[in-house]
Amino acid sequence: MIKYLPSDYLPLLFQIAAALGFVLFSIVASRFLGPRVKSKKKEDPFECGIESQGDARIPLNVRYFLIAILFVLFDVEIIFMYPWAVNFKKLGWTGFNEMLLFVVFLMAGFYYILKKGVLNWDED
Repeated sequence: MIKYLPSDYLPLLFQIAAALGFVLFSIVASRFLGPRVKSKKKEDPFECGIESQGDARIPLNVRYFLIAILFVLFDVEIIFMYPWAVNFKKLGWTGFNEMLLFVVFLMAGFYYILKKGVLNWDED
């Protein structure tokens, strides 16, 4: 059984202490060295100098988020397929069948998405 000595953890503890020290130093230094200007001009809108009108919280269609999630899902599929393609010969028929099963499950989900009408933008 391997026993760890306290000296084995010294580099790790030193790194944690250095990171925390840097964070604390940065916070304190920005507090004392940074400008402290309190004025009405500082609280004005910055982007274009024009006062904002109306509510800035415009409701977004949930379809934007669904499309983003689907994009990430299919990106993950490509991430899994690339190493499989690189090692295709070494994996043999077992690897091929496993990837075929993976793609079948993925396409079943894609078929479900199409049937639910997630990608139909014409309907409202």
